[in-house]
Amino acid sequence: MRNYIVFIFVFLSLTVFGQGTKLTTSEFNAFKQKVEKETQSLTSIRTDFVQSKHLAFLSNDIESKGKMFLKSDGTLKWEYSSPNQYSVIFKNNTILINDNGKKSNVSGGSEVFKKISHLISGSVSGKLFNDKEFDVVCFKEGEDIVAHLTPTNNTLKKYIKKVYLYFPKNETTVSKVRLIEPSDDYTLITFINKELNVKIDPNIFNN
Repeated sequence: MRNYIVFIFVFLSLTVFGQGTKLTTSEFNAFKQKVEKETQSLTSIRTDFVQSKHLAFLSNDIESKGKMFLKSDGTLKWEYSSPNQYSVIFKNNTILINDNGKKSNVSGGSEVFKKISHLISGSVSGKLFNDKEFDVVCFKEGEDIVAHLTPTNNTLKKYIKKVYLYFPKNETTVSKVRLIEPSDDYTLITFINKELNVKIDPNIFNN
């Protein structure tokens, strides 16, 4: 199971490029309430993504591209198309993997699985503000609001050092996700052509 956990976080990590102006308590509460209100009606997200993975022992970052599908119940699929075909589905407490036609699954009844699944779906949709397992501070960086999430849960601390969620001006779903691993390796995922509340074929989530 640990190998799969390590894999999952290999495509979700980052470093800090600097902080902007910290939101005041009233600004933070207003932004939080806006995100919570608007994401209550969120039923689905379909988006392309570009992922850049930084590993300290490599001179160049690893870039991947693909599509992501998310339903409001937390069902989630990452589908890589470049440089390799690879998909990971989080569905009904199970991880479904398709590695260029080689299929496998991992039952996820453990606490770790549930926390990771919740983290990933919550990061994409922006629904992590009330999660008691993170300390949340928001900053204004240019036109973006950036939420800095630090895990307080000891289980999550083994895999995550920090999570950054980038909200563009006047938007309540994230445009980028950054996540730092304890090793300080990181990944930046940028979402492109994002579509909200679209109908997603249920077969998308079959392995």
